[in-house]
Amino acid sequence: MQPKLNDQEGIAVPYLLLGLAAVMFGLYNLFIKLSADHIQAVLGAVILQFVAAFLGLGLLVYFKYVDNLTLHVSPRGVTLAVLAGAAIGVVEILTFIIYGRGVAVAVGNPLIVGGSLIVTTGVGWLFLREVLNPWQVAALFSIIAGVAILAWQAGR
Repeated sequence: MQPKLNDQEGIAVPYLLLGLAAVMFGLYNLFIKLSADHIQAVLGAVILQFVAAFLGLGLLVYFKYVDNLTLHVSPRGVTLAVLAGAAIGVVEILTFIIYGRGVAVAVGNPLIVGGSLIVTTGVGWLFLREVLNPWQVAALFSIIAGVAILAWQAGR
């Protein structure tokens, strides 16, 4: 369970973090594209994962020992984190392979991200019982159409 924002942090903080996450995810894909011709796919993914693990470990140590953060953990949380790690590990390897075969980042990234949005929204709606409002449904169909058009055009 994540801590709630207090009044001092303001409402803009989550949106600033979302913006930063979007920029970092874009750079992540760009750096994979730029390195894909210069490193074997699995080795590139392993290096990427080690750097991410060390960065995460450093932040964990900082928050635990400097900010005195209380860590909570459950077997379910560990299992789901392991599954997420396995999924992103496969994605990283596939992304290196895809970009190493010449797919443009301007095509590959929107197809991967758009496809993932379709999958996560569908799973959220079908299995997690998340409610979608009409605007969200319209946006999802726009994403589906955009992914289909981009994939069709890229395949020509």
